[in-house]
Amino acid sequence: MTLTEYYEILGLPVNSSVEDIKKAYRRKARLYHPDINPSPEAKDLFIGVTEAYDFLITNHDTLNTDDQAYKQAMEDWRKYRQDRSHKRAKAYARTSYSSFKNTKFYKTTRIFDGTTLVICFITSIMIIVYTISGYTYRLKNPYPGDDKPSIVAFLGLLLVGLIFFAVTFIFFRAYLETSRKNRKKSETHKD
Repeated sequence: MTLTEYYEILGLPVNSSVEDIKKAYRRKARLYHPDINPSPEAKDLFIGVTEAYDFLITNHDTLNTDDQAYKQAMEDWRKYRQDRSHKRAKAYARTSYSSFKNTKFYKTTRIFDGTTLVICFITSIMIIVYTISGYTYRLKNPYPGDDKPSIVAFLGLLLVGLIFFAVTFIFFRAYLETSRKNRKKSETHKD
């Protein structure tokens, strides 16, 4: 397959970002997994999207450099990885979708994980705290010739910190809810 075909399989334009590739793969994997899709061609489609994802993620940085690096990446892929990727995709196609979702391979498609969200929480709190403490410090210790620090800048930075905190909180709640559902499903399947 060519690079363009790999992007087309995932329904993406060439040179899409890593995040776009991960999102597209999650959608297509759910759509084509034989455990969910009873269509006779679902298995082959699932194998194709898994192979495309594996290639694009593995070679994403190399593909955007020069033609020689691209040609070398394609040759290396064909020699060593394509067959292995194809076999892995076949194995994933034989498992249930819930088991597939618990594999390390599928989990790498997550954009937000717990660690990322905790870092975002800490960053948003730091923005808020530094904005408030910086403003109060400037009120107590103004620059010579300056009357007061800018309230507009203070409110703008505070708003950015609060929005960042709110968005992170929303994603964190969704992450926790998804984790709970996945645990319940895995416990149900074990029984």
